[in-house]
Amino acid sequence: MSDFVHPDEIRSRFSAALSAMYRAEVPQYGELLALVAEVNAGVLKADPAAADRLAASGELARLSEERHGAIRVGTADELATIARAFAVMGMAPVSYYNLAPAGVPVHSTAFRPVDPAALARNPFRVFCSLLRLELIEDEALRAEAAAALARRDIFTPGARALVETAETVGGLDEAQADRFVSELLETFRWHAQATVSAPTYERLVAAHRLIADVVSFKGPHINHLTPRTLDIDAAQAAMPERGITPKETIEGPPDRACAILLRQTSFKALQEAIAFPDADGTTQGVHTARFGEIEQRGCALTPVGRALYDAALANKDFSALPDDWAALRRDGLAWFRYRATPQGLAARAETADLEALTALGHVVAEPITYEDFLPVSAAGIFQSNLGAEVREAYAVDQAKADFEKALGRSVLDEMALYQAEQEASIAATLKALGLTETMA
Repeated sequence: MSDFVHPDEIRSRFSAALSAMYRAEVPQYGELLALVAEVNAGVLKADPAAADRLAASGELARLSEERHGAIRVGTADELATIARAFAVMGMAPVSYYNLAPAGVPVHSTAFRPVDPAALARNPFRVFCSLLRLELIEDEALRAEAAAALARRDIFTPGARALVETAETVGGLDEAQADRFVSELLETFRWHAQATVSAPTYERLVAAHRLIADVVSFKGPHINHLTPRTLDIDAAQAAMPERGITPKETIEGPPDRACAILLRQTSFKALQEAIAFPDADGTTQGVHTARFGEIEQRGCALTPVGRALYDAALANKDFSALPDDWAALRRDGLAWFRYRATPQGLAARAETADLEALTALGHVVAEPITYEDFLPVSAAGIFQSNLGAEVREAYAVDQAKADFEKALGRSVLDEMALYQAEQEASIAATLKALGLTETMA
């Protein structure tokens, strides 16, 4: 029997440690957690039926533990190594996001658990962006940025050694797991000392504030952590009462009876004191990057449903996208998890038709939670917290192959993951009902 700590447990320990560190660094994040807890408690008290549905689907148990974070790395080596570190915690890169067309010089993936059971235990996820140095037009500045990134190592020797240990022997024991969490936490820690001069920093800011954020420091520092709320509109309205200034609009779909995909809001990024090195010692300045975010997660849409959503987003008209669970399921617009009911288990099933079984009350269909991100929303959050200037889109080709080369592996297809979860639930449900036929 292996003495290794399960990757899900390491992920839970790291998520908790990161949340505690960020709460100490950014006190408003703690206020945000308290606000979200109050909103969620109010929703569950006001709607016991919704609370029961969340409990039955496993969503309620994970709610208080759920966080997503975001970091921005500068080089292929940094991306590849952070991918290896996340793998120790059972997290894989899912989907490719090119934010350059929205004027943000990065491309990204989301590291997260992919197994439904692992997601239920702890759905911690990190949106990780890689800076695209080639998008810096000033060649001299591009060279300075590359040199600054080449001088740093964002990982401690201990973190690198423990990643190698986990890869070599297949896991980490208790003591190693605790050291791994402690060592990797340093990669995400805030550093108030810049690694570039004040003039270089200003030139990087002029090129893009995000470029300055990635290049100018010893490490990538976590730039936000995000708790999950059950009512983002209520949370947005309550933020000013807690001394928190929210961004003007909520990113993502409009408020609906049947929540879909992802809605996000945030408080404005903080201005934080930093010190620049110079010949006479240090020069004082300020940096704006870190903020707090809240998210509300809805149902994952199928490719057909996602196409309808994208069209609705472009046209600013969501009437074509049904706001009814039965219609979303019947029309194949959203992914669902199926399970047999006690009534169904007690009855003698006479059909393998899933729609008939559902109508009889022998099977229930629960929407599968969207675990990923929306590039338009991500760009909107980035831009709103990096200054008010509007950036033109970068004229670049799709660069997924370059990103995956830097990553050291292919990203997983989110749609394939949702489809596999739905199909597995159907097979398990039919088996539980004593049926071997597949759905027509």
